[in-house]
Amino acid sequence: MTGPKYRAHLPQLDGGMFLTDGGIETVLIFHEGLDLPAFAAFDLLKDETGTAALRDYYEPYLGLAREREIGFVLESPTWRASPRWAGEIGYDGGELDQFNRRAIALMEDLRAEYETPDAPIVISGCIGPQDDAYNPSELLSPQEARDYHCVQIATFADTGADMVTAMTLTYAGEASGLARAAAEHGMPVVIGFTLETDGRLPSGQPLHEAIEQVDQETGGAPEYYMLNCAHPTHIASGHERVRALRANASKRSHEELDEADDLDEGDPVELAAGYVALGSKLPELNVLGGCCGTDHRHVQAIRDAWLEEPALRR
Repeated sequence: MTGPKYRAHLPQLDGGMFLTDGGIETVLIFHEGLDLPAFAAFDLLKDETGTAALRDYYEPYLGLAREREIGFVLESPTWRASPRWAGEIGYDGGELDQFNRRAIALMEDLRAEYETPDAPIVISGCIGPQDDAYNPSELLSPQEARDYHCVQIATFADTGADMVTAMTLTYAGEASGLARAAAEHGMPVVIGFTLETDGRLPSGQPLHEAIEQVDQETGGAPEYYMLNCAHPTHIASGHERVRALRANASKRSHEELDEADDLDEGDPVELAAGYVALGSKLPELNVLGGCCGTDHRHVQAIRDAWLEEPALRR
C-alpha cells in the first residue's frame, strides 16, 4: 500500500474536467455475463480471475482520461461491501474488511499504471446504501447510519483511498449519518443522491432541501454532492453544491428499471447532450461518468461533448 495521495486536497475541487467510470454492475452482468450475488461487484475479488475481470473493466475508462490528459476519480467496486450486504452473501466482518482492502489495492495498482502529471487519479472508496437503492424498507436515523457506515469507512481510512463516495442514497438521514462517520475518520466525503422522474429524492424531498439538510446537520461535511442513477431529464433543478453526475442511460423510472429483464443502453450521443444541457443548471459540475446501462462508449461521448463546449471548460 502506497498510502493516500490526495486526501489532504482533492484536485477536482480546483476545477478542470474529471471522468469516472460507468455502470459497473450492469456492464459486468449484461456485457460480461458474470454472476454478481446481491449486485455485489466486490465478490469478484475473491479470486484472481474475478480480479482480472475488474481490472479489464476499469482500463478503458482510464484510457479515455489519459488520452485527453484529464483527471479521473477511480471508484472502488465496493458499493455493496458493507455489513448488511456482505452478510447476505455469506461473508463475515473480517472477510468484508479484507475485500475492501483488496479493492483499494487494485485501485492503487491501476493508478500507478495510468496516472500522469497532467491526468491525476483520485482513489475513492465507494459506499452504497444500507437498504434497497430505490425503495428502502426502513429508514435509518442519522446515528444508526453513522454506526452502520463507520465499519466500511474505518477500513477505507486505513488504506490508500483519498476519499469516500456514497452513491444512490434515497433520503437525507442516511446521508447525514454517513457524512458524520466519514468526518470522524478524517475522510473527505461525497454524497450521491438518486432522483425519481419528478426530480425529487425517492423520499419525496426536493433535492435542494436534502442538500441543505445534510449540510446543516453535518456542518457542511461533504466536499460536494453527486447525482447518480437517474437520467439527465429527471434532474429538475440544480444546486451549486453538485459537482458530479453519473446518469443512467435509460429514461425509465426506478420502478420500471427494477422490473426490466433487459438492459436499456439508451443512446450515448443523446445522453452526452443531456450532460451538456445541464452545464448551466449545475455551475460547478466537472466530475462526469455513468451509472446503470452505461459503459465506456457513453463516457467517451460525454467526454467529447463536454470538451467541445468552450463554456464548460471550467
